[in-house]
Amino acid sequence: MFFASDNAGPVHPKVMERVIAANTDYAMPYGKDPIMDEVRSQIREKFKAPEAEVFLVATGTAANALALACYTQPWQTIFCSKVAHIEEDECNAPEFYAGAAKLTLVDTDDKMTPDGLRRAITARVAGDVHAPQRGPVSITQVTERGGVHSLNELQALTAVAKEYDLPVHMDGARFANALVALGCTPAEMTWKSGVDVVSFGGTKNGCMGVEAVVFFDPKKAWEFELRRKRGAHLFSKHRFLSAQMAGYLADDLWLETAKSANASAAYLAEGLRRAGAEFLHEPAANMIFARFPRAIHRKLHEAGAHYYLWDGTLDGEDDEMLAARMVCDWSISRDQIDQFLGHF
Repeated sequence: MFFASDNAGPVHPKVMERVIAANTDYAMPYGKDPIMDEVRSQIREKFKAPEAEVFLVATGTAANALALACYTQPWQTIFCSKVAHIEEDECNAPEFYAGAAKLTLVDTDDKMTPDGLRRAITARVAGDVHAPQRGPVSITQVTERGGVHSLNELQALTAVAKEYDLPVHMDGARFANALVALGCTPAEMTWKSGVDVVSFGGTKNGCMGVEAVVFFDPKKAWEFELRRKRGAHLFSKHRFLSAQMAGYLADDLWLETAKSANASAAYLAEGLRRAGAEFLHEPAANMIFARFPRAIHRKLHEAGAHYYLWDGTLDGEDDEMLAARMVCDWSISRDQIDQFLGHF
């Protein structure tokens, strides 16, 4: 009954097989391995972006921070949701790699809105030497509260950004989960909707530790290479990153694992709904925020369930409603979910 994080799940056997297969003979280091050529070709094809530049790093924080740094001057500010991963969970890495540029938070409890983004942008007066200058917009897809921006919502956000001539970054740590939820193509959710660069996640969806950074503007490629090396995120034995991503992409495994995780979350959400749980946000992908009585939380924890309490502690009145975050990864079984729901 492990619902703490999709980071905690196992590596998919097909990904592990590619890593083991790569562990033979010799291969050129630093991304010059032939598997990386395969990865680059596959991502360009899947995104219908033949000119895109593709790079691999081991963590989502590195992907976001290094990508944003390529579009941010130290005197600028990055616009993001106040619950964005780059704000809540990256220990100021985007600011560090962007030379101490600020983050400006768009007020929202889930998905960013065009009106909220416009207010945040216009509050930063362009040309005032005493103030941070306007920089890129970062959109999280899936959001940190489990929401998924529709294509219309994405396009409305990027339209606001382009109105002020600001580039757009997408934090796609759960990119595949959002994609299958929308039933669209990678191109439709990125460059066709006005996104300039995307962090295309693998780690949360069956990989050991690999994220792709995809630039739809190839002019940024050399700068990213320099920033990746200078930031100590260029792997020497790069083939083991390449092998993970190659296994992830092969035969659309990345979509298969995302569909499995989303379907499990939908099954869990329906069970919680029948049990009378209250939802903080309507589940859209593989993450659920729900509230139910403390007595049930105690029973679940005593039975060995793993998930995060979102407010309060296990100490207190039995009938007090406490919120929890539950995340389904690709490997969670219906039996585990039924076992969890059996304690309600």
